[in-house]
Amino acid sequence: MTKRNTERKLAAAVVASGLALWAQDPLRYSVPTPRPINPAESTTNPSAIATQRQNPYLGSVPEKATGATIELTLRAAIERGLRYNLGLVESNQASADVRAARLRALALLLPQISGRGRQGFENLSLREIGLRAIPGVGPLPPTTGNFAYQDARVALSQTVYDAQLRHEYRSQKEAEQASLLTAKDSRDVVVFAAGAAYMQAIASAARVETAKAQVASAAELDQQTASRVKSEVSPEIDSLRAQVERQAAGQRLADAENQLEKDKLTLGRIIGFGVDQKFALADSLSHRALAALTSASATEEALRTRADLASAEASLRSAESSLRAERAQRLPVVTFAADYGGGGSNLGNFNQLYSISGNVTVPLYTGGRIRADIEQARAELERRRAEYEDLKGRVAYDVRVAWLDVAASESSVQVAGRNKALAERALVESQDRYTNGVTNFLEVVQGREAVAIAEDNYTASLYSLDVAKIALARAMGSAETRIAELLGGK
Repeated sequence: MTKRNTERKLAAAVVASGLALWAQDPLRYSVPTPRPINPAESTTNPSAIATQRQNPYLGSVPEKATGATIELTLRAAIERGLRYNLGLVESNQASADVRAARLRALALLLPQISGRGRQGFENLSLREIGLRAIPGVGPLPPTTGNFAYQDARVALSQTVYDAQLRHEYRSQKEAEQASLLTAKDSRDVVVFAAGAAYMQAIASAARVETAKAQVASAAELDQQTASRVKSEVSPEIDSLRAQVERQAAGQRLADAENQLEKDKLTLGRIIGFGVDQKFALADSLSHRALAALTSASATEEALRTRADLASAEASLRSAESSLRAERAQRLPVVTFAADYGGGGSNLGNFNQLYSISGNVTVPLYTGGRIRADIEQARAELERRRAEYEDLKGRVAYDVRVAWLDVAASESSVQVAGRNKALAERALVESQDRYTNGVTNFLEVVQGREAVAIAEDNYTASLYSLDVAKIALARAMGSAETRIAELLGGK
């Protein structure tokens, strides 16, 4: 379905980088963590416009910059996305189009009242209609001569019984309900997009803080090594290595800050900030175990609350009514028409005029058109029924995949946390060994690299866990209210 394709594009275009700020192999020191999302990817290249045309959830209707720095929480980011995101705006407008179609179908069932007036000047040819003479009177003139007349009436028409129109109205009514539910589902997609983008930004902010700490540590170690070299306790190569490590830490910091700014720009695009709007991220990555919930209960909840599933069911009912409407073409149609007014040669010589008529129309032979319409409507019904059944299975699939991602990310956070603590202990021991002259500076450099990778992987694990929870909230439906429960009140 088109919404499912949109989500695939969202997951592909919305989130996939920012986690490779260092070139080391993370498998050397810790367990790699799944990276399901990165909204910052492909937003500064020429294909960004095409990407947003394909996926409007990556864009928004931006506000003007306020000039002040805004403290932005996750909840505030989601609320802004629900107001300004382009995908939701387009979804709401699509619902308005379907609502107009329903009102148009209703209008065909209601009385139609109109007024009309006419002022005529005519000269009719009597010979053209075969009137040349009247017996006993004599020949007639060629024309009637010039004459004028006026006519003013109010007309009423009403469809008394038309089964096709009635079923078409029911079909449009169900289509409107499906469109409203699709717009509701779009809100869940916006929650997913804004939440994932916010998590990417705070993950990048955490990497910036880690990089700053590494720069400070590298500077301190550089000074210590320089003093040891000056005292001829360590060889000069250790000082060179310390300087290289200090420069590398500075470069990592610059890369991390650059990535953070790009991630913030991407977040701003999704939630309606202008590119010049300054804002600070008020929340941070944190670990909180998932509330009491099972995969089975999550799946049951999703099947009950997913708006896209309810929309597919309404579309199925709409197709059923459309099929009934096509079959109803074979039934008689009863209409009523009347008008009332006056007419005469002038306003002072008006006579009362009216007409009343009832009509019954029965199709006798249509050349197979009705049968073709029925077959087409039946094919559409079967297609929507198949899509509905498929979507029920896909909802269960989405919940199961999100559940597995949460479980894997939870395990990864624990492993990454232990690896981080071990790497920090190993670095302290390496520094002590170097200070006591037991080893050279190369062991310290390797220990610092291990800490950098472990800290990056821990940040990635926390980020992956939060995004997996957001994906679970979206998979279960009603993500707007469920996300606070899964993320612990963020």
